[in-house]
Amino acid sequence: MKRQDVLQKIKDNPEVSVLIIGAGVNGIGTFRDLALQGVDVLMVERNDFSSGASAGSSHMLHGGIRYLENGEFRLVNEALHERNRMLENAPHYSKPLKTTIPIFRVFSGLLNAPLKFLDLLDRPGERGAIVIKVGLTMYDWFVRNHRNMPTHDFKLRDEALKAYPKMNPDIVCAATYYDAWMPYPERICLEMIVDAENANPNCHALNYVGAVDGDNETVTLEDELTGDTYTVKPKVVINAAGPWIDFVNKHLEQDDKRFIGGTKGSHLILDHPELHEACNGSEIFFENDDGRIVLIFPYVGRVMVGTTDIRIEDPDEAVCTDDEIDYILGLIDKVFPSIAVNHSHIVFTFSGVRPLPYSDANTTGQISRDHSIKSIPATGGLQYPIHSLVGGKWTTFRAFAEHTTDVVLKDLKQTRKTSTANVSIGGGRGYPRSDEAKQNWLQKLQYKTELPMERLEELFDRYGTRSEDVADYISQANDKPLDHHETYSKREVEFIANEEKLIHLEDLVLRRSLIGMLGYLTPALLNELADITASTLRWSDDRKQVEIERTVKVISKKHRIDLDMTKA
Repeated sequence: MKRQDVLQKIKDNPEVSVLIIGAGVNGIGTFRDLALQGVDVLMVERNDFSSGASAGSSHMLHGGIRYLENGEFRLVNEALHERNRMLENAPHYSKPLKTTIPIFRVFSGLLNAPLKFLDLLDRPGERGAIVIKVGLTMYDWFVRNHRNMPTHDFKLRDEALKAYPKMNPDIVCAATYYDAWMPYPERICLEMIVDAENANPNCHALNYVGAVDGDNETVTLEDELTGDTYTVKPKVVINAAGPWIDFVNKHLEQDDKRFIGGTKGSHLILDHPELHEACNGSEIFFENDDGRIVLIFPYVGRVMVGTTDIRIEDPDEAVCTDDEIDYILGLIDKVFPSIAVNHSHIVFTFSGVRPLPYSDANTTGQISRDHSIKSIPATGGLQYPIHSLVGGKWTTFRAFAEHTTDVVLKDLKQTRKTSTANVSIGGGRGYPRSDEAKQNWLQKLQYKTELPMERLEELFDRYGTRSEDVADYISQANDKPLDHHETYSKREVEFIANEEKLIHLEDLVLRRSLIGMLGYLTPALLNELADITASTLRWSDDRKQVEIERTVKVISKKHRIDLDMTKA
């Protein structure tokens, strides 16, 4: 159903069983789960889907080995099993990731965990080889009956330096284990929305529609494009606004609730072939001297480096600062002291706010990354309960959504019809698991579309089995590569604009593709993308220019990259 049709449907019938406010991964996961239970759901997001905390992650699917030290065994166990489920359910966007920890001490950190349990230690401490060995052994043990990746191993100094010649020679050893990563987290969210709406025609997701007011019976929504307002009457409200949860509750006249104490995490994307090669296909995961966890991660030909962990009051102000950039660049020297890295290597920066529970912990690393539901019951005149989704991490979104759905089903006096544990996501459906199966699948698609095999492989890597829909569209008319970015084509961009709820040009550049994040965006390319999108969505020349200017502003303000459009 088209956006305007959904808005008209709301106007004609404002009653809805569930209203989800916020379309990050937790809200979207719940939207999908409820859709599969046959519940009618409206999900609204004041910006684009997956544009907040869910876009600002480290792109990891991991158990969180460091959470063991805080005694969060349940969370680590759940996360590891959910990581494995993602590898099975979304193999096109979930990939195994070899991870290496350079270790500089043997005995450090032996008392960290017991002292934290006794509240006698409130600062981070360096973890040595013995502590890391114990942690990785537990890590492997949790998934002993659900194993789909190798177990960990240790290499002594000389052997480790053979594998990583430019690693700091001061190490005593290096540990290697496996987690997983996501090249396209925003597209995982998008495909879950598409899946949900296809499965249940009474479920609708709207981007650029915000919840701006509420009373005891209704919630007022505002279309960010037109300023038009709509009133809905929900039976249940799910506040999935992440770092903005407390702000949303204030709009709903629940301003005495304080649930969120978010921390900002910033990352850099570097164009640095030497650093990329030094990682030797492995994420380098280590601890800085101040106890913060650091990653150096080969990412689609670039290198991602992060992260910071800083308290922040207003998530709208999250941006990678000069101090953070200097801090992150300085981290690399600890592991690869011979590799020079400076500001000129930065092609993109991003910053997100973790929706952590409000806490008075002395250090941010002590704040739990577990998820919980904070409920405001339908009492005292309030006609609908409000369930706020606090905390959580990308890896555990499905389990969190399942928990939330069960709570909502109880509110609605309904029972669960199916589980999402083994439900494929988007282009992971029917995904060929071997090279031979992949070639057979692509050959059938080539016979159907007559597109070159090289092009089909490119689309498959980008969209999984959903590439069949993209290839079908491309094959129906003449197509050509973009003049300024040949791995994309004109009709591929048209498909995204038509089929993926594109509202603004920035959505295409930042969330439907990796063009912006990988530093490929140039003034000429932006103009080319704007021309195709404007033609497809029938924008006026004035609207097209506004979209170009908006994208340039967002790229500059949020991601610290300036585009000089006079050079287009």
